[in-house]
Amino acid sequence: MTGAAASLVFLLDVDNTLLDNDRFGAELGDTLEQAFGAAERERYWTIHAQLRDECGFADYLGALQRFRSGLDNEPSLLQMSKYLLEYPFAERLYPHALETIAHLRAQAPTVILSDGDVVFQPRKIQRAGLWDAVRGEVLIYLHKQRMLVAMQQRYPAAHYVMVDDKPQILAEMKQQLGHRLTTVFVRQGHYAAAAAAATIEPAPDITISRIGELRERKLGDFLPSAPVIHLPAD
Repeated sequence: MTGAAASLVFLLDVDNTLLDNDRFGAELGDTLEQAFGAAERERYWTIHAQLRDECGFADYLGALQRFRSGLDNEPSLLQMSKYLLEYPFAERLYPHALETIAHLRAQAPTVILSDGDVVFQPRKIQRAGLWDAVRGEVLIYLHKQRMLVAMQQRYPAAHYVMVDDKPQILAEMKQQLGHRLTTVFVRQGHYAAAAAAATIEPAPDITISRIGELRERKLGDFLPSAPVIHLPAD
């Protein structure tokens, strides 16, 4: 989308917002343990954590590259790339994720705004069917909250709605865009659970338990004049 500014643009995170990335991680760990043993599974996740600290995003393929050290004669090693690149992410979409995208797109332009690398994250979005669902309107940055100027250049709008499972990222974006951004916190996944006891300022404008709940919302619910909506804790 380029050209004239829209009145509103929806921005959707991917991992633990539209699809269950925690379940993918658990199944990847199980697969590693079955192929190489528990110690090697833990070594992979240690490498993964180190790379995340270095790069700022989850680099599953990069971790696999480093993980190969000492395992070059393991026949299962080469199967792991196939496992990652052909993982059935469409089966990990949260209930009603695609219907939610269709509902939002019927109201305003809808864009995926995700963090990640330039190989695995686009592949994940494509395999999940999300790329087609948003008609290719996809942005992937290292740190999306630091790329709001670039995002606005690509998708100019009077108002934005960001849907994410990480309330701290929502707060950082709100601090930059102010009243031009409505933040929607989806209470799904381990990041959302970890933030339950934290005080986040500014707090999300809207809190929902499941992504499918957005199918019940109209355009006016996301505008600055709409009341703040928070769900009680489970």
